[in-house]
Amino acid sequence: MSLPDLASQIVYGRLAWAAVAATLLLALLDLLPIRALPRRALGALLATVFVLFMLPGAASPAYWLALAFHYPSGLLFGCCVLKLRQHWDGQRGGGAVMMPPLAAAIAVSGAILYLDAMGLLTQGYYYAGFGPTAAPLVALLGACACAVAIVRNQARPQAGALLTAILLFTLLRLPTGNLWDTLLDPLLWGWAVTSLAALAVARGARRTAARATRLPQPAHAADLNTLSALGAAQPSSTIKEHMSGN
Repeated sequence: MSLPDLASQIVYGRLAWAAVAATLLLALLDLLPIRALPRRALGALLATVFVLFMLPGAASPAYWLALAFHYPSGLLFGCCVLKLRQHWDGQRGGGAVMMPPLAAAIAVSGAILYLDAMGLLTQGYYYAGFGPTAAPLVALLGACACAVAIVRNQARPQAGALLTAILLFTLLRLPTGNLWDTLLDPLLWGWAVTSLAALAVARGARRTAARATRLPQPAHAADLNTLSALGAAQPSSTIKEHMSGN
């Protein structure tokens, strides 16, 4: 087991937490009924966030975030960079960075690891991420799969983010020297679970709307239409009878 260099950990932590904070800030701005920020204002905002997080020691918010949450995973870092790139290109809201297959894989693997960490499975899955054989083999297979996806242009941004995370682990052992910390963290797992829940709610709403449009018109509605038509014609008939009586 080899651990990353402390200096590289500090630099990585500041950059990664800055990307996460900037992504969360822009996500909050997307919820507000305001126009998208122009590129110059967006650049100034991002520069301010990154400068603030690169401050030395306890002056950096990353210092306190690292104490509470350790380091973001390399995959979360990559996904946040993708979201920032979407904002920079003017795609407010942008496309789905957390695609359903990726979200499902993160949600399932995260649930297994967290259950194991809580002692409900006790299989030592997390510590296997430090292993000298299994972890490098999984990283190699994952890198090959990402390379194939990029060549075939299948989910290329997500595959690039995952490949970058694996390379960070392979070359620099970032962020902690454990493969699972490279591919997963609580924030990324929450993002995946929230995305799957939102997708399920949206699909349920679409199915409900589709069923409503396919339902036949109720019989009583047709009767009401007939009665209203008769009621509209009744005054004219009464006028004609009155004129003929005169």
